[in-house]
Amino acid sequence: MSTVTISRRGAERIAAGHPWVYRSDVFHAPETAGGEVVRVQDKRTRFLGVAHYSAASEIAVRMLATRDRSIDRAFFREMLEQARTHRQNVVKDSDAYRLVSSEADGLPALIVDRYANWLALQTLDQGMDRSQSLIVDVLREMFPECGIYERNEAAVRRLEKLPARAQVLSPQAGDPPSIETKTEVTMNGLRFAVDLAAGQKTGLFLDQRENYRAAAQYARGRALDCFAYTGGFALHLARACESVEAIESSVDAIAAAQANSALNGAGNVRFLEASAFDVLKRYDDERRAFDTIVLDPPAFARGRRQVEDALRGYKEINLRAMKLLEPGGTLVTCTCSHHIGEPDFLEAIAAASLDARRRITVLERRTQSADHPIVLTIPETLYLKCLILRVDRAL
Repeated sequence: MSTVTISRRGAERIAAGHPWVYRSDVFHAPETAGGEVVRVQDKRTRFLGVAHYSAASEIAVRMLATRDRSIDRAFFREMLEQARTHRQNVVKDSDAYRLVSSEADGLPALIVDRYANWLALQTLDQGMDRSQSLIVDVLREMFPECGIYERNEAAVRRLEKLPARAQVLSPQAGDPPSIETKTEVTMNGLRFAVDLAAGQKTGLFLDQRENYRAAAQYARGRALDCFAYTGGFALHLARACESVEAIESSVDAIAAAQANSALNGAGNVRFLEASAFDVLKRYDDERRAFDTIVLDPPAFARGRRQVEDALRGYKEINLRAMKLLEPGGTLVTCTCSHHIGEPDFLEAIAAASLDARRRITVLERRTQSADHPIVLTIPETLYLKCLILRVDRAL
């Protein structure tokens, strides 16, 4: 096993509980193949742990253990069993959930999502990609009823100089030679169709599952769901509301949402293919009114340089939504950008409320579902912020 020597700053980062060491903090690395397991030490040759080494990414070292141990089948079995136990404890009324959430489960760059009897796998750095066959073998042993599908087209793989791949790695038990990669899952008692080969991310957005249920507890009357994607919020709101208008700009997502609506017999949901920004502005001009509004946009800030523009965007859509709400109405508003902290997000919402002349009361402050764990020493694991607010007229 090769040894990588890192700077004092890199060592302090590991001591503070973060698994990443950047290339600028690598003092010495042997000419080693990307993805190799390496020993990590500081300049005084003190052993710091074992890690995957990337020969391409700016994140050169991803720690796997801070004690000297083999990264072998037993290691992956232990870590995957821990991940499974956590999900057994926190996932309720759903057969669609995140089984492995990379750094948050001590397996950097590995994502495994479960969709009924399918597992969708992503190996997002050179180390996990090199270990993929071993990981798949362990997953087969742990979940013999499940097929395994590889969804490795994520852009981050290009930074690791890894090819894009999407394929069946292991069929479900009893599958014919021509394998069907579409399936159906249950989430909070609702049915959703999943296309493993073409769905967003690995098939569905799973991190909002608990927020869907929470939003429905406050929803009532006429509802507007902006950035509806395949209908997650809209279909949960439909069980509590008189009517739901769901806005989505993607033709494919609208088709999937309509299919999900039909699966659940949700006759009170109308899907509209349009820009949510345009619809909010038009409905404001038309003086439309709603009792419940959901804003679940894609990440406005994918880097630190975009934060100011993103906060202006969040303020704009929330201001428009507040103006459309009846007094006492409910606003569910989200940001999925790690770079937007909750204090800044709250400040943007507060600024919007002042401009809209509305009084905002926070009913709930939420994050991603518990199958996407948050590790306090790894800030990147906290990325989703969801606020449930009551919107009244200003005093």
